[in-house]
Parts: sequence; C-alpha cells; structure tokens
Amino acid sequence: MGKRDDLIAKYAGELRSKCGMEPDMALLEKVTIGCGPAIFDPEGEILDDGDPAALAHLKSNFLIRKLNLPDHPRLQDAIEAALDTYGRGEPRKSRAVLCYLLVKQLGREKIYG
Repeated sequence: MGKRDDLIAKYAGELRSKCGMEPDMALLEKVTIGCGPAIFDPEGEILDDGDPAALAHLKSNFLIRKLNLPDHPRLQDAIEAALDTYGRGEPRKSRAVLCYLLVKQLGREKIYG
C-alpha cells in the first residue's frame, strides 16, 4: 500500500468513527486524489475549522471552483453542516474528509463520475 492508500484508509476510518457513516470508497478515493498534493503535507492535509480564511478558501477553491457551484449563502450553510457532521470537538479536520462530506451533502458525486 502506498501513502495515498494509507491516507484513504485513515479518512475512511474518520468517516466511520467521527461521522457515523460508511464511506463510498470509490468516491472517497476520487475526492482524495482531487485534493491534490496538499494531502501529503501535514499542514495542507488539515483544515482548522476555527480559521475563517481556511473556510473561505474551502468555499472558493473547492465548492465554487472544483464543484462548479455558484457563490451563494447556502454554501456557507453546507460547510457548517459538514463541520457539524464531522464534530465540533476537535478543530483540526482532514481536508479530504470535509470535501467528501460536502460532495455527498450537495449531491455532486457526478463530478467525480
């Protein structure tokens, strides 16, 4: 197993333990790959949910650019709902897991078809 496979397994574990869901492994793999090389950087892999700039970056670069969604207040609501699903107890969250939750929540799986 390579490093990416190890990370995908870790993310699947987080989805099971922290989010209470069984992940679609094919989709999780595609979302993880879509996150690019940032996931291999310990700081780039993590998103701090208390950092407004990090959340704005997630909104603009992932939701608007990657998922091709129009800028709308509901995007912030979607981010908040994903953070609630992930759990607010620990502020540092895996970027790929948040992206996966957002893809599922917003019904954008076809982007990774």
